[in-house]
Amino acid sequence: MAWIALIAAGILETAWASGLKGMSDKFSVGLLMATLALIGASLGALYWSMRTLPLGIAYPIWTGIGSIGSVVVSVILYKQQIGISGIAGVSCRLIGMFLIGLETR
Repeated sequence: MAWIALIAAGILETAWASGLKGMSDKFSVGLLMATLALIGASLGALYWSMRTLPLGIAYPIWTGIGSIGSVVVSVILYKQQIGISGIAGVSCRLIGMFLIGLETR
């Protein structure tokens, strides 16, 4: 259950980061409220996962999911160009998250 909460927290982090980007393009109170709710939900899910998982595993994976998710959203929605070095960086982050996750076994 902790892993499901951690994955949800990472996805919610991607969502609130996208909300911040959306507000930078066009501010609205509704988007601000939704972004604040997503921040709270993400932190709540992270807290829930940390009740079982160690900090040194949960936090890096949470930020990893959020950062990789943000790159994916930026490429798809905002048409950000990503080159070989960017793909290599995301790949290294993904491999690092996998290796950190192995520490729970």
